[in-house]
Amino acid sequence: MIPFNKPFIVGKELYNIACAVVQNGHLAGDGPYTKQCHELLGKMLGCKSVLLTHSCTGALEMAAILADVGPGDEVIMPSFTFVTTANAFVLRGATPVFVDIRPDTLNIDESLIEQAVTERTKAIVPVHYGGRACNMKAIMDIAERHDLIVIEDAAQSLMSFDGDRPLGTIGHFGCLSFHETKNVISGEGGALIINDDRFLDRAEIIREKGTNRSQFFRGQVDKYTWVDIGSSYLPSELTAAFLHAQLENAEAIDAKRRELFQVYSEELADLADRGAIVAPDADACHECNGHLYFIILKSLEERTELIRFLAEREIKAVFHYVPLHSSPAGQRYGRAFGDLNVTDQVSDTLLRLPLYYDMEKDDVREVAAAIRDFFA
Repeated sequence: MIPFNKPFIVGKELYNIACAVVQNGHLAGDGPYTKQCHELLGKMLGCKSVLLTHSCTGALEMAAILADVGPGDEVIMPSFTFVTTANAFVLRGATPVFVDIRPDTLNIDESLIEQAVTERTKAIVPVHYGGRACNMKAIMDIAERHDLIVIEDAAQSLMSFDGDRPLGTIGHFGCLSFHETKNVISGEGGALIINDDRFLDRAEIIREKGTNRSQFFRGQVDKYTWVDIGSSYLPSELTAAFLHAQLENAEAIDAKRRELFQVYSEELADLADRGAIVAPDADACHECNGHLYFIILKSLEERTELIRFLAEREIKAVFHYVPLHSSPAGQRYGRAFGDLNVTDQVSDTLLRLPLYYDMEKDDVREVAAAIRDFFA
């Protein structure tokens, strides 16, 4: 069977976990491995500050608090994204404003953003789909004109770039995921990247349940106490220990995924050339991390049949996302800006193919051969 995803070990993950327990004697948050992950991510991304969180969900929730999003505010984002992108702001009482995506990148259509800005708009949340960069220059220009905060949902985008800048380091905040479906994994886990000095001190407090505990440990205050709102956003030291080994091998992980991406492109090129499917631009992979490979079919019915056809050959392929603007909660808590025709069409016809670190090129060729058989 070829699964859609498979968690993996690439280095010293289990050794690090043993060291955390036996050698370091520290399992709660902010232990030695957490600090080493902060340092390693800072060097990898060249960012001002990075804080590990228990998930990308936690990172987005922290960003929403730091951006001072509250009741009556609006936050512009794509509808073609995971529910977490919206939930972080709905929890603060804000209204997500859903904007359509571009058909070429499947990222938010930057040409529609400024039209969606109102006097209540507080932030823009671009989602870098599949590790491919949104048009960040245009988005940052809009944000500057209207005094808006930009929060990059870079859940799929560690070590993807917009030119020479890592995704997640361009907006005021960036949010990463280390969920087991991502490139670099720790089961669950995430990180908040803080690119604006104004938010550094408060971010640390919010992450520590609203206390100045970190300042206490650094000897800056003689006792720590409750000074702000916050929650328990720290990951376990076991999570950080596993993650550190993955981060040490991040370049090799991404290189392997880009290789598999290219094999898919080569094997499915004929179907794409004759219009049977729409496939990602192979050249786009040079600046992205090879996170996922998708194809777009002609109809919902055709996608359903292909999923069934592949399952009969023990190949697992999945679809996503159900558009947020048409979901029950999306209609209750958010609103759509204009017609979201591209979002609706892509949601019905996009199919994600298996892609994971332990996958072999022959596995990719087997998946591609099954897809060619389907169309034959």
